[in-house]
Amino acid sequence: MTKTPIKISTLDEYINFDDGTDKQYELEDGVLLEMPPGTGKHEAIITLLLVRFFLEIQKMGLPLQPRPNGTEVLTNKQLRRPDVCVITNEQAKSIETTSAILKTAPPLLVEVVSPESIDRDYNQKTSEYAAMGVVEYWIVDPLENKITVCLLNQSSYKQTMFIEDQRIVSQTFSELNLTPQQVFSA
Repeated sequence: MTKTPIKISTLDEYINFDDGTDKQYELEDGVLLEMPPGTGKHEAIITLLLVRFFLEIQKMGLPLQPRPNGTEVLTNKQLRRPDVCVITNEQAKSIETTSAILKTAPPLLVEVVSPESIDRDYNQKTSEYAAMGVVEYWIVDPLENKITVCLLNQSSYKQTMFIEDQRIVSQTFSELNLTPQQVFSA
């Protein structure tokens, strides 16, 4: 049985949408895309990155905050729900009493790849996040055991892949000492 796509035409309609469930969605081309719950591994990776980013922010005294996948990003006309969103204190203040939807580019976004999101994470979101001006975008791929760090270079990303025990090089967290092996062992 095929489900009829749910069409949404405005941001307000999306914000106020309630299907009576606790399902999470992204808005893509005016249609709600259900984001199924992640696996335990997926959630463990997100948690590890949140903790490590928080510790780096504290250690370096950065005016940033890591957020789990409840903070959304409005790219062009798509509404995305990244797995980890590192936002500025100003962005945090701007969504303090409203829906947690950012309309400006956060410094760093992370997507953890799942079987149903491969094309979206590697292709669609890469071009959307670059167009929005997201300076650093991580594609954490437990299916291939690799992490791709995309750094904005004018209007597109320069991508560097990290595997096994290579130290992940982050522009946002220059002192981060973390390897893909540690991430995927979460």
